[in-house]
Amino acid sequence: MDVDAELFAPDGLCGLGADALPDGLVIADATGAVCSFNAAAVRITGIKAEDALGKHLSDALPLEDIEGRRWWVCTDPYGGLGTRTRQPERNLVLNGREVLVTASYIRRSGANSPVTHVVVALRCTAARRRDERNHAELIATVAHELRSPLTSVKGFTATLLRKWERFTDEQKRLMLETVDADADRVTRLITELLDISRIDSGRLQLHREIVDLAEAVDRHVRAQTAAGQPADRFRVLTEQPLPPIWMDRDKLDQILGNLLENAVRHGAGAVTIKVSRTRLEAPRRRRSGDEIHTRGLSDDAAGGNADGDEAMEITVSDEGPGIPDELLNRVFTRFWRGNRRRGGTGLGLYIVKGLVEAHGGTIDAGRAEGGGAMFRFRLPAGMPDALT
Repeated sequence: MDVDAELFAPDGLCGLGADALPDGLVIADATGAVCSFNAAAVRITGIKAEDALGKHLSDALPLEDIEGRRWWVCTDPYGGLGTRTRQPERNLVLNGREVLVTASYIRRSGANSPVTHVVVALRCTAARRRDERNHAELIATVAHELRSPLTSVKGFTATLLRKWERFTDEQKRLMLETVDADADRVTRLITELLDISRIDSGRLQLHREIVDLAEAVDRHVRAQTAAGQPADRFRVLTEQPLPPIWMDRDKLDQILGNLLENAVRHGAGAVTIKVSRTRLEAPRRRRSGDEIHTRGLSDDAAGGNADGDEAMEITVSDEGPGIPDELLNRVFTRFWRGNRRRGGTGLGLYIVKGLVEAHGGTIDAGRAEGGGAMFRFRLPAGMPDALT
């Protein structure tokens, strides 16, 4: 049986051929002639299968490394060490486009026997490039956000150290309060980065307990008024009685804090917080394919609830200009800032979405009745049947 028949036998790929593979596949025989060139390889390389079949591997795929060296000359798949069985994945250049390449060497008689086939797998770099751009954007944003408060901290502390005796107590106090506020800003940014890392890696840990949702909302409203916001700007509507809710108290504080701050900073007029009972259509325990791990909890505690689909709904809305309809699907993405003039990292709503979904809840954005922005999230209510 030749390598094509052996690799793509019905019992190997459920009756499917090489064209069903999502990655590009190129196979060369013992002489180096290409004997298989699947549809994904055509798409990734831009080379027609009929132009590659029968050609020597080095001519069909003229791969070069980043420094311009011919890859097949450097790797010498049919020569070199007789114990080699594969080439690790490399980022190479093919006719001006970057591709990810890995190869396997088939030796029928084991080590030190001749190579009978070379199997090359190809992958497009577009997805990896997008990830790299996202990481670069994250680093640039973090560097920018850190530079401003750190510059302030350095400037004030250096000035105080050099000219301490020249300042009055009131001036010293003002400078130290500024340093304290900037240090808090840096700490918050670092916390956001850690949250993003845990959410994206699926390793966010939840420490659940019984939480009084109405009390948590009132506490955050009091914090806003203590920070200088007028008390009559906030309107809290709470449906009674409320069922118990089993969640991470600190994560709830992050959710409410981000949504209220977003309404205060970017909205206008009154901010309305409504807490009511509702139903979850389909409780979720995963977000975008990433599993959220919770330790020491049963399935019920990790996202389900004893009352089936009973849930709590919290709506935060304002009377500002709102969010244009065409941008609603972007508000929970990284770095989204509806008004860049008002600053911020654009990470808060992304984190809120991750925290809500970690609890098996859902969140959406829309337009409030008064025309402003509205954020509504639902969390499973009730208690777990058992803890493990």
